[in-house]
Amino acid sequence: MQKIENKFLVVEIEELGAQLKSIKDKSGTEYLWQGDERYWKDRAINIFPFVARLTEGKYTLGGKTYEMNIHGFARNMNYTVDRVSESEVSFTITETAETLKAYPYKFEFTINYKLVDNKLINTYIVKNNDTKQMYFGVGGHPGFNVPFEKETEFEDYYLEFEGDGENLRVNFSEDCYVLDGFTPFTLDNGNKLNLKHNLFDDDAIVLKNAAKSVMLKSDKVDRAVRVTYEGMDYLGIWHKPKTDAPYVCIEPWSSLPSRKGIIEEFETKPDLVSIGVGDTYKNGFAVEIVKL
Repeated sequence: MQKIENKFLVVEIEELGAQLKSIKDKSGTEYLWQGDERYWKDRAINIFPFVARLTEGKYTLGGKTYEMNIHGFARNMNYTVDRVSESEVSFTITETAETLKAYPYKFEFTINYKLVDNKLINTYIVKNNDTKQMYFGVGGHPGFNVPFEKETEFEDYYLEFEGDGENLRVNFSEDCYVLDGFTPFTLDNGNKLNLKHNLFDDDAIVLKNAAKSVMLKSDKVDRAVRVTYEGMDYLGIWHKPKTDAPYVCIEPWSSLPSRKGIIEEFETKPDLVSIGVGDTYKNGFAVEIVKL
């Protein structure tokens, strides 16, 4: 387990999956979901090299078929650690014999966590060490406690979208594959999504062209969690469907899952990131604990 801290926050990250395990302010308030098998055992998985589900768990590349589990393999690998300072740490994986069976690339995938005042900056760095064009998706899946303050309830909280956005909901099938088109997603009072457990009865809400900053807050609490994701094209909002799960995931994604009934060809899937030989790609998001 690795720990970084400053005068505002204390953050813990484990080497398995480079997954966040705790985000606390100096008062000891825990903002990160702490995992519970009844709902969702993870806390903040990192997604690479594909976001969510592949049809039949398969895709094609260069005329060959490969198999990969949901959200890719990076979340299940042990990372090497490079401690940069008391308030910054990096985690890195590279290809192995096993990853090459699922994803035929030599690569370097680094996750950098850096505290700047009351903000945790999460940066994904992907380097193509192979001899061919590289295709992938990347994203975050952090869960946050709702409520995070005693004597409040899940329904006391809402997501406030900060800034302009179209808020187009990606259409999904019942088994969570992408369908054609988008549906306008109406927010309360123009910028709020009031949290209710039944919002997620049909699984995740995934938005395109939403505001690039979302705040988890309650009018009964003097603190909030802001997630900012300037470089990500999609935002997932989720908790385990048809439950009273006491958390919400705010998930910045670079790309979408497979389309319904289609085994995707990575070379032609339009939303995947593509980088050339020797090139490096950076993206990420920030989590900020805000005093209101």
